[in-house]
Amino acid sequence: MNICVVGTGYVGLVSGTCFSEIGNNVVCIDIDSKKIEKILQGEMPIYEPGLDKLVLKNVAEGRLKFSTSLKEGMEKADVVIIAVGTPPKADGSANLEFVEAVAKEIGENLNSYKVIVTKSTVPVGTNKHVKNIISQSNKSGHTFDVASCPEFLREGSAIYDTMNMERAIIGTETTKAAEVLTELHKPFNTNIIVTSIETAEMIKYAANAFLAVKISFINEIANLAEKVGADVQEIAQGIGADDRIGPKFLQAGVGYGGSCFPKDVSALISIAQNAGSPMSILETITKVNDNQRYVIVEKIKNYYASEIAGKHFAVLGLAFKPNTDDMRDAPSIDIIRELTAAGAKVTAYDPVAAENAKKVIPNLTTKDDIYDVIEGKDAVVILTEWSDIRELDLDRVKSTLVKPVIFDGRNVFNCDEINKKGFYYESIGRKTVIGDGE
Repeated sequence: MNICVVGTGYVGLVSGTCFSEIGNNVVCIDIDSKKIEKILQGEMPIYEPGLDKLVLKNVAEGRLKFSTSLKEGMEKADVVIIAVGTPPKADGSANLEFVEAVAKEIGENLNSYKVIVTKSTVPVGTNKHVKNIISQSNKSGHTFDVASCPEFLREGSAIYDTMNMERAIIGTETTKAAEVLTELHKPFNTNIIVTSIETAEMIKYAANAFLAVKISFINEIANLAEKVGADVQEIAQGIGADDRIGPKFLQAGVGYGGSCFPKDVSALISIAQNAGSPMSILETITKVNDNQRYVIVEKIKNYYASEIAGKHFAVLGLAFKPNTDDMRDAPSIDIIRELTAAGAKVTAYDPVAAENAKKVIPNLTTKDDIYDVIEGKDAVVILTEWSDIRELDLDRVKSTLVKPVIFDGRNVFNCDEINKKGFYYESIGRKTVIGDGE
């Protein structure tokens, strides 16, 4: 099948590459020619393990091409996929200007029947809006169908998630479009669910909102667990063993961030308000998540009796999660801002997100070696659970700190083991380890 993917961001580049990997001819479109040049040299615009090799492999084998011309990309395409950004507006609603611009250009370049797929996360009603825009700019008279096929990629495992997708949601108005998209997704051996367009649009938002609720719920349980002497990890194990609940997304910490959960929850709240059906649960969990990132700050301030001016902290982890360089709405931004506002100094480490972090955290000092960051500092603050942070040589860490103190916002270490190492250790929803750091 011939596919044109508009947009080479996270969704477009990964999806286009994976569609070519299963044997389709794919042209990825981006207006930025320099970006395309870098991609073809193996320099990816995003950090995603294995993406560079997969892109270059399929380019070399002739199935994956890149262009700045949408007209060129659409010429032989059976399916045109819209995968441009839908960033949040100030009021939390989705900004659709990029989707609208692409839809207009698609209409101007229709040269045969095509299925126009929106893969960007968009509010209910957007695909019908896209259909109207294409119809208004379609001077050729060629027929087309629109469809909604939302993505469910996790940053850091996006290739795996595409090649092993749990479900393919296909929202269409016609049997013809459903058949085309079903055939496209069959090689993934996935559970194909065909729905109306509006239902498909809602599924994406509902899925992310539910996971955000689950994270905020376990964080509230964690905060209570500390007060009553319980352990949130054991609680999560106990309730996660119930197959109605499951163990995933029950890891307490400093809250969620990234490009999806904050944006999609805000957008769903906006959709609900505009429809006259406000969602009080989502409005509350947004506040819970915003507050959760300050829990670790309060632990630090309480330990130092609010006298943290002049203290120098080693912050380990900046990205909102491991295996990505994404700093969008990362908890580290607010946490570092709070610490520096109180007069503390911060030197940070992140294996891939340091440069992106400097763009959003003014005057941030980073180092490439994790032990250089830790040496001579008053305490360690863990904000992302990268594998090299999990594998720290704690004896070496202890020997280089002013005092053996760790504030862990991701519950990386076992409390009993770290107690034996002699650390003062505070985490989320678990007992405080006194060790020798007191």
